[in-house]
Amino acid sequence: MAFLQMVFYTLIVLGVLVTFHEFGHFWVARRCGIKVVRFSVGFGTPLFRWRDSHDTEFVIALLPLGGYVKMVDEREGNVSEEDLPFAFNRKSVWQRMATVAAGPLANFILAVLLYWLVYMLGVQGVAPVVGEVKANSIAEAAGLESGQEILAVDGEPTPTWQTLGERLVHRIGDNGDIRFTVSYADSNLQYESVASLAGWQVDAQAPDPIGSLGIELYRPKVAPLIDVITPASPADQAGFHSGDLVLSADGVAMADWYAWVEYVRARPDTMIAVVVERAGQTLELNIRPLRVEQDGAVFGQVGMSVVASEWPEDFFRETRYGPGGAFVKGLSQTGSTSQMIFNSIGKMLTGALSVEHLSGPITIAKVAGNSADYGLVAFLQFMALLSVSLGVLNLLPVPVLDGGHLLYYVVEAIKGSPVSLGVQQVGQQIGLFLIIGLMVLALYNDLLRL
Repeated sequence: MAFLQMVFYTLIVLGVLVTFHEFGHFWVARRCGIKVVRFSVGFGTPLFRWRDSHDTEFVIALLPLGGYVKMVDEREGNVSEEDLPFAFNRKSVWQRMATVAAGPLANFILAVLLYWLVYMLGVQGVAPVVGEVKANSIAEAAGLESGQEILAVDGEPTPTWQTLGERLVHRIGDNGDIRFTVSYADSNLQYESVASLAGWQVDAQAPDPIGSLGIELYRPKVAPLIDVITPASPADQAGFHSGDLVLSADGVAMADWYAWVEYVRARPDTMIAVVVERAGQTLELNIRPLRVEQDGAVFGQVGMSVVASEWPEDFFRETRYGPGGAFVKGLSQTGSTSQMIFNSIGKMLTGALSVEHLSGPITIAKVAGNSADYGLVAFLQFMALLSVSLGVLNLLPVPVLDGGHLLYYVVEAIKGSPVSLGVQQVGQQIGLFLIIGLMVLALYNDLLRL
């Protein structure tokens, strides 16, 4: 059931993003007087097809992993005499540039609209309050202290854990100063803290922006009270029950749930003697955590969850705007996300960020399903992020992508004549090689994460 749900939401995401992208090409092509032969969402066997008054065939195909807009073009075959004035290759370079750029632009417009909805509905999160500062860390050098709320990083507001993480991602691989704006509880005063970065997180295979600063954010104390036991898990086989309170492990007292989790994670495939309290009596159980390998890390896992603890009300933050303010915020968030993606690509090319962070279709499907589980706002945020990513990636100056075609047309506009077919064909082959290589690498990373 979970797999079918993941597939369902993935198809919704891809269907919407691809349709908007291709509609951008289609809409501008029509306005430039270019005849569109086919508008297809998906590849392969057509499931539904119909024609409009302009004799354009609209298709919804079997494999919803992309789409395309086919226009009349002499480079792709013979064109009838009556269609020659409407051929793509016969239009001015500016009209061709507009048609090609319209696809990525449509994805940016979609992202703005999605973020507009997100900020009208309201984004909720937990305030990033410092719980602990580790010795000899960047946070300690900046003078951050327990109890401070991090209001901004480099002048950009960070009202929640999520926004703090997003702002720190911008600085991965950077050198120079990083600035924090902080305040104390029950105080309106704000303070500036500064620390220096030197190739921060360059070699990290799995960057932890918040933790690598030397910060552990505040979380309410959670008693190690077991809620749900996963069937056939080590916890189930060892005889743990829902409602058990973990008192100690190998004689070490478990102060809270996080201490118990860390103890288990540090002991994969190692027998642990656990004392629990059940119905007022103490019992000793023996458990051997599973050995789990994920993102290059090895840790133990036993298959149990905790009874959730309540957060103090004053720790929650909500970002909500009216229609006008939400639209402005949507524009700003789209721009900020685009900048982050461009920066990340640049850092990967220079080695400041590991290519292991590339994600492919498996990760996209998992995140689509997970974001839907968190609710409508989270799902819309994910769609917006993916729409921006699609827009940015298509603008890269790589032949085969829209950005590669734009590069050819810019050269044509400067020199006054088209780039030769020979050069274009070589570029297409190189571009295809790069894209296939990138897809294989992303899929390989996905499989490693599994």
